[in-house]
Amino acid sequence: MADVLAEEAVDLVDVGPTVATILATQLDSGMIPWFPGGHADPWNHVEAAMALCSAGELAAAEAALEWLACTQRADGSWHAYYSGDGCVEERRIDTNGVAYVATGVLEYLLAGGDAGFAGEMFAVVERALGFVVATTAPSGAIPWSIEPGGCPAAFSLLAASSSIYQSLSSGVRLAASLGLERPGWEAAAARVGRLVAERETFFADNSQFAMDWYYPALAGVLGLDAARKRLAQRRREFVPPTRGVLCRSDRRWVTTAETAECAVALARVGWREKAWALLATTDDLRSDDGSYRTGLVYPERSEFPAGERTTYSAAAVVLAADVLAGGAAAAIFTPLG
Repeated sequence: MADVLAEEAVDLVDVGPTVATILATQLDSGMIPWFPGGHADPWNHVEAAMALCSAGELAAAEAALEWLACTQRADGSWHAYYSGDGCVEERRIDTNGVAYVATGVLEYLLAGGDAGFAGEMFAVVERALGFVVATTAPSGAIPWSIEPGGCPAAFSLLAASSSIYQSLSSGVRLAASLGLERPGWEAAAARVGRLVAERETFFADNSQFAMDWYYPALAGVLGLDAARKRLAQRRREFVPPTRGVLCRSDRRWVTTAETAECAVALARVGWREKAWALLATTDDLRSDDGSYRTGLVYPERSEFPAGERTTYSAAAVVLAADVLAGGAAAAIFTPLG
């Protein structure tokens, strides 16, 4: 597993035990819950599957993608949350979670996965992105959710829309690898990208959350100069000295996933030393078995939620290490320029 990643990443983050904790949590159905006995959501499930791809665990990643194929609704979507027995726990539909399968399948293919299987999964991606694009408002915005009964949310989210841009772009790349064109996805990505880059006030105000700060850079929505400017402007608000990234600027809670994701954003703008240094702070959130705490509250270092080690936190670290090592994930989160 770990030997698939570059030695520099292995020295910094011993990904072997971390990947093992994700594998140990994955159910026979292929579903990857947040933690043993917990629920799963499509976005974080895909994130964990991508980490498995980066570590060369392609069979387990295939099982995770097959779970998505088996649970996909006829309209191309998934519900927001599923319990371990496969039952729907939350009927709302998260559009960002639906779209992310495109990035997951592209990562699988770039990691050396079977082209035939990726071709089969393209039908799943097509239905998923078709559902997401169909929700597009005249403004070009995509509502963050679709409520039970089919009513779209009244607003869109900046971080989620940035991720949707990434997923639509991944879908275009995946289609091209199969000799196909999907100009509708490309156009939808361009519309969402323009809103993110030019009309930030259009979105619901979640500016206190770190994700709204770094996601336009992480998802590749912005050009290099704009992305660097954005990351530099609020870095002191979200990154305390010698620690990771605060989930919110008005709280003292440092979270593993946000820290690892922000490291990817820094890498995309060419600030690799800063990215390595930031990723190294996740060592404070690592457990002896290689799993990662969801977060710690500083300065007392109290766990929040207490005792929680999440697969999506572990996956974010594995993917960040792979990006910095130049692995398959680096081909997804390419340098901006």
